[in-house]
Amino acid sequence: MAKTGTTTQGLRAAIERSGYYPALVAEAVQAAVGGEPVVSYLVHQETTFDANEVRRHVTVLVLTGTRFIVSHTDEQAADATSPTPYATTSTESVKLGRISSVVLSRVVANPESYTPGQLPREVVLTIGWGAVARLDLEPASCGDPNCEADHGYTGSSTADDLSLRVSEAGDGPDTVRQTLAFAQALSEATAASAAR
Repeated sequence: MAKTGTTTQGLRAAIERSGYYPALVAEAVQAAVGGEPVVSYLVHQETTFDANEVRRHVTVLVLTGTRFIVSHTDEQAADATSPTPYATTSTESVKLGRISSVVLSRVVANPESYTPGQLPREVVLTIGWGAVARLDLEPASCGDPNCEADHGYTGSSTADDLSLRVSEAGDGPDTVRQTLAFAQALSEATAASAAR
């Protein structure tokens, strides 16, 4: 379940409510935020099914006056490298001026009867800052069905540093609202940063 808000104390409380290794997650996030005031945040815990395993992970997004911080924590079962279960947590701090895109995709049921303010069925928040790009390639052609020449490849490169999907059915309507609020705060902050 995602939680959003605007204070450091609220951020800590949301991490604790998620119930996912709160001491570990909170320490990592606090170290990344440092002394900066929190403008907005989103805590999203997700459970996935991987073959015969149930895996949980949590993503914490934090917006300060100057930075966007993303923290991600995964748990791992005991394996050949570790005789006990373990968790991996990472944080990345990005200057607002480096954020190149904030994409919010909305899925709306019955679009013909959509009214402004209606909650989307699901949203996907994708944020790009140039650290990761997805490259989609396919063979190029000239349009001649009889041509056998090699025309190389064509494709596109898409910034895809972070993609977070929430749905009303899986995460609840509050989570969708909270994701929309965080996306708006981040979009406004990046626009203000670009205007400076």
